[in-house]
Amino acid sequence: METLKHECGIAMIRLRKPIEYYKQKYGSYGWALGKLYLLMEKQHNRGQEAAGVGVVKLNARPGHEYVFRERAIGANAITDIFGLINSQLANVDWTMPVREIEELVPFIGEIYMGHLRYSTTGKSGISYVHPFLRRNNWRSRNLLLCGNFNMTNVEEVFDQIVRSGQHPRIYSDTVVLLEQLGYALDKENHRIYRQYRNKLKDPQLAYAIEDNLDVEKVLREAAPSWDGGYAICGATGSGDVFVLRDPHGIRPAFYYIDDEVVVVASERPVIQTVMNVAQAEVKELNPGAAVIVNKNNECRVAQVLKEGKNERCSFERIYFSRGSDADIYRERKALGVNLVPDVLKLINGDLDKAIFSFIPNTAEVAYMGLMQGMEDHFDAMRRKEILELQKRGELNEESLTRIMSRKVRMEKIAIKDIKLRTFIAEGGERNDLASHVYDVTYGCIESGVDTLVVIDDSIVRGTTLKQSIIRMLDRLKPKRIIVLSSSPQVRYPDYYGIDMSRMGEFIAFRAAVELLRETGRQHVLDEVYERCKEQLELPAEKQVNCVKAIYEPFTDQEISNKISQMLTPADVDAKVDILYQTLDGMHRAIPGCPGDWYFSGNYPTPGGVKQVNRAYINYYEGNAEKR
Repeated sequence: METLKHECGIAMIRLRKPIEYYKQKYGSYGWALGKLYLLMEKQHNRGQEAAGVGVVKLNARPGHEYVFRERAIGANAITDIFGLINSQLANVDWTMPVREIEELVPFIGEIYMGHLRYSTTGKSGISYVHPFLRRNNWRSRNLLLCGNFNMTNVEEVFDQIVRSGQHPRIYSDTVVLLEQLGYALDKENHRIYRQYRNKLKDPQLAYAIEDNLDVEKVLREAAPSWDGGYAICGATGSGDVFVLRDPHGIRPAFYYIDDEVVVVASERPVIQTVMNVAQAEVKELNPGAAVIVNKNNECRVAQVLKEGKNERCSFERIYFSRGSDADIYRERKALGVNLVPDVLKLINGDLDKAIFSFIPNTAEVAYMGLMQGMEDHFDAMRRKEILELQKRGELNEESLTRIMSRKVRMEKIAIKDIKLRTFIAEGGERNDLASHVYDVTYGCIESGVDTLVVIDDSIVRGTTLKQSIIRMLDRLKPKRIIVLSSSPQVRYPDYYGIDMSRMGEFIAFRAAVELLRETGRQHVLDEVYERCKEQLELPAEKQVNCVKAIYEPFTDQEISNKISQMLTPADVDAKVDILYQTLDGMHRAIPGCPGDWYFSGNYPTPGGVKQVNRAYINYYEGNAEKR
C-alpha cells in the first residue's frame, strides 16, 4: 500500500568475444548495449530515482575516450540515458572497418555496467548517481564502480582513507569505497611495476601491468574493513571486471557465464528472460565471493571473504524482488497460506460472510496463497460434512448440492484509479484527496453484514492505510475490515540498502511507545535512551540492541491491536483489525533467507547494532529527520 525505497539494482555484461563476432552472429555491434537496456528495464522496480550506464572500450585509439558514462535523474532515467546514447550513435557509419568501430564509436565496447538507484541516505542529485569513475592516464588505474549497497561504518572507512593521505571530494559510502578500492588498485599497479621495472620499458611495462593485475588481491586489500550489505560491480579501464557480494549474502547477486558473455544482475529471472536461458544456468553468487574477469577474458569465481552466517534478506523475497522468480513465487504463496489459521480465528470460522481481496498488486501472489489455503480448509469442511451425512444415512442430492455450492468469496475490491497530485491541498482536504487514489468495486458486499479481508505485502508506516485505504474500503459499508500483512511487524530500521532508517516512522514502534505511556511505563523510554548512549561509547562489535526493551512488555497481538486503533480514522464505521504474519511463519515460508533484523532486531553486523542505538537517540532527542 505504501512504496518503500530500495537501493538498488545492478547489471553488468562482459563480452568474451571480439565485437565483430556479435555483429556477425546477432546482426548488431550494439547487441550488448541492447541487453544492458533490457537488464535495467526489467529491474526498474529496484530503483526509480536515478540510473547510470558505464561502458569500457578496450581497443580505443590513444587520444580518444575509452570509458563512457551517462547518468540521469528521475523515474524516466533509463529512457533518457539510452536516448542520449542512441543520439550519439545515430550518425555512425556502421559500414566502416571493424577496427575503426572498435577504436572510435562511443558506447560500443567490451564492458557494460548499469545501475538503478534509490537513495537510502536522503542525498540526491547527479553527483550521487552511479556509476562513479576514478580517472587516471594509465588505463589500469581507472576504476568504474556501482553497487547495490549501504555501509554502516562509513565514518571508520573514511578516516582510514584520510589517514592514507587521500582527500575525498564527497562524503558518501560510494565515494569512500571508490577511493579505498582505487588506493588498493594503485598499490597493485605499483607492485607489478616494481616486479617488471628492471625487465621492461614503456609501453611494454604498462601492458605488463594491465596483463597481470590481480583484482582478487585488490578486493582482499579493501573489503575486509566493510560493514554492510552489498553487491558491488567494478571495472578497470584496461579490462578487468568484478562483482563482489557481502559475506552474509544480505544483498542479492546472480550470474550467468558462457563462452560469449558474462552477465551479472540483482535478479535471477531478469537474466533468465534477457539471455533466454534456463533457471539452472543462472547461478547465485555465494556470500563473500566475487565473479572476476581479467583483461585476457579469463573468468573465475573467487571466495574473496570468508562466508559468514546466512543472513540473506527476507524482505527482498517478500517485497522487492520480482515475483517471476520460481522460488520467490512459491515463497510468497506460502506467506499467504500461513495466515489462514489466524484469519479463521478472527472471523470465527464464518466464511459465508467473509469476502477476500488484495491491495496493492504486489500482494497478489500472497493473496493466491491465502485463497489456496482457504480452499483447502473448505475442502476439509466439505469432506467432513459429507462423511458425517453419509454415516447418518442423510446424504442425498439436495444436501450434496448445498455442501458443494459453498465457495470462498473472492472479489477484486480495490482499483488504483489515478495518481492524484495531493500536494495542491493541505490538512483534511489533502487526506480526502488521498482517500480517492483507489476506487472500489460496488455491489460485492452486503452492507453491515459482511467482513472484508484484504491482504497487503507489508504494513510499515501505516500512513497510506490510514489516510486512504481504510476510508476507501469503508465506503463499501462492511461490518468489519481485516487488513492482513504477509510480512511481520517492521520494528527496526534497516541500514543495508532499504530506505527505512528512522525509528519513529514505524507504526509498530509508535504503537509500542503509546502502550508504554498508557501503561505507566514511560520510564522504559528514558532507560533505553541512557543505555543507548552508554552503548555508543563501546566498540561496535561489543554493542547490543537496547531498543528491543521497547517491545518486551507486550505481546505481538497487543501491539497489533494498538496499531489497529491508531490507524483507524475516527470517521470510519467498520470495526478494523490488522493481522500480521508471525516471525515463525515467515521463516517457514522463506527458509533460505533468514535475515530478519527488520522484525527481530537481530542485526547481522556490528554496524547495524550501532546504528539502531544511534537511531533511537535521534528519535528520543527529537531529531526526527536525522539518519
